[in-house]
Amino acid sequence: MIIETQDLGRKFLRHEALHGVNLQVPQDAALALIGANGAGKTTLMRILVNILRPGSGSARVLGKDSRSLTAMDFNRIGYVTENQKLPSNLSIEHYFDYVRRLYPAWDRDLENALRKRFELPRERKLTNLSHGMRMKTMLAGALSFRPALLILDEPLSGLDSLTRDEVVEGLLEQAEGATILISSHETSEIEGLATQVAYLDSGQLTFQATTDELRARFRDVSVTFERAPSLAAGLSKTWLSTRVFERTLRFIDRAYAGDEPLKHSLIECFGPIEQFQALPMSLREISKNLMFASRRETAQ
Repeated sequence: MIIETQDLGRKFLRHEALHGVNLQVPQDAALALIGANGAGKTTLMRILVNILRPGSGSARVLGKDSRSLTAMDFNRIGYVTENQKLPSNLSIEHYFDYVRRLYPAWDRDLENALRKRFELPRERKLTNLSHGMRMKTMLAGALSFRPALLILDEPLSGLDSLTRDEVVEGLLEQAEGATILISSHETSEIEGLATQVAYLDSGQLTFQATTDELRARFRDVSVTFERAPSLAAGLSKTWLSTRVFERTLRFIDRAYAGDEPLKHSLIECFGPIEQFQALPMSLREISKNLMFASRRETAQ
């Protein structure tokens, strides 16, 4: 495994930011780490690159305990975060002159290709860059030494749609051979990038699955019955966002196993069906419904 955590925990005073997290990221995967603000995504990533230390449990990165990572190990790890500070007095040209010397495996041709693709003006001071230009500069720097592992903490946050597309396309084209761990609120943009998804909820890892498995498990269901359904008949614990409009029941099924088994259980609970529809969901829709359900549970 490129990344593996075991019962990973971290507290800040009385706040438990992470609790019992068991995450596995295999080689060549692109794992999207999703969850609401405050779910623990940034804390987890900072532990992986040894900015923070685990409070309990352990994290292994590239086969080593995260607390033992050396400069040689960081030559194989690219890390980009929206909160990253850059030396503001440098121009883009001088910034790349500086970071290029830190990485023996730096690919100058790839650097030039990325700077051209992202339209990074060589004389522009880093302090004068827009947020989008800053993120593209950092991403070009993280890709140019061809890391084995890319850890990207909200790299698309605050970017306009065109810049988000440029960043994602650059990742898809140039990160071949790298394992990627990315957190993002812009789940629609990373849908074509992610091969796996892990969901953090209040510091706990609720599930990890491939994107194909996740899409197969979730359905947006709408059912119209001959008679208005009575919710007193019981609701499945696997349903989210359940609503009733006269004779129509709508919900998100997160344990979908096929139309016929679902129809059978619905008929048993609520009676004959007039119309039935179970639609596949995008990663963005799944993420939104999971976060909405978590917010409601927290409020209750």
